[in-house]
Amino acid sequence: MFLQYFQSNSESISNGICIVLALISVKLYTSFDFNCPCIPQYNKLYALGVMFVPPLIFFFLGILVNRHTGVMMEEWLRPIGKRSKNPAIVKYMFSAMMQRALLAPMVWILVTLLDGKIFICAFSMSVDPNPVTNSDFHPNPHPESKYSSLLMAKVPCKEDMIFRNSTFRKAVSRYVRCYSQAIGWSILLFFILLGALGRLIKPCFDEHATNLQTRYWSNYLDIEQKLFDETCVLHCRDFARKCVVQFFEGMREDAVLRLPLSPEVRYRGDEDMVDEEEERLHGITKQEQMDQLLQTWFQCKPELDVTRMAYRPRVLNFFATFFAVLL
Repeated sequence: MFLQYFQSNSESISNGICIVLALISVKLYTSFDFNCPCIPQYNKLYALGVMFVPPLIFFFLGILVNRHTGVMMEEWLRPIGKRSKNPAIVKYMFSAMMQRALLAPMVWILVTLLDGKIFICAFSMSVDPNPVTNSDFHPNPHPESKYSSLLMAKVPCKEDMIFRNSTFRKAVSRYVRCYSQAIGWSILLFFILLGALGRLIKPCFDEHATNLQTRYWSNYLDIEQKLFDETCVLHCRDFARKCVVQFFEGMREDAVLRLPLSPEVRYRGDEDMVDEEEERLHGITKQEQMDQLLQTWFQCKPELDVTRMAYRPRVLNFFATFFAVLL
């Protein structure tokens, strides 16, 4: 139900929800649950894991909840049949899917860099303690010593007895946090400039008509899949009702009418309801026929030609024709 809710909504709503969830998650984690080990062998490993493992989870989650993923894979793997494949459509859908899946991971990484706690945990041991002055506590002046590495690994742990109310720890934390925030803002600025340049330069290399065609047919594939699913639901409902009615063929007619029906046919007459069911079933009365139809849909989708529907002969009203001739 969770995945269906995300896939049924528009992409903008899904992306917004994912970004908000990523933002809330990283703020809650860094505010309440993040505790640096303060051990030289594990600080960097733990901090980098916290910085990059959740974005990886968000990335795969973004691919999973994106509706374009299933449509793209089906279009890529299907046999050609009567409909040719267009690699540009698959490429366009893959690009759109990747861009939307990377939003939440980038939010996590940027917020952790701007917050600075994880960066302090990872790289506090890399700071040279000698330039840090005006402090009430100064570790061993030789940064290569084991004692100095142990002390610098404890900088993220402000509750430690060694660094409690220590201005040296605060100075080192500010120093590393400045680097973290500088990297975060630089990455954000880089992506903004990259997106702006992409918007400006892309029309110079891509044909506008080809781009419009690719967007149109990618939207067509998405809508076609939705309509196919809706039609399958209606067909399943009518097929199931026929099977249930045949099973309870000895019941009274009024009892049969109390069976759950679709909202479209619930308040219609008996004859109209039967005619509509027969029309939706299209003569498919057995499981083997339905399986064969679904296999045909996958192996040989109909060609993109609606001229038969467009030129179907219609019965024109006499008065409408008469007035049309007069005008």
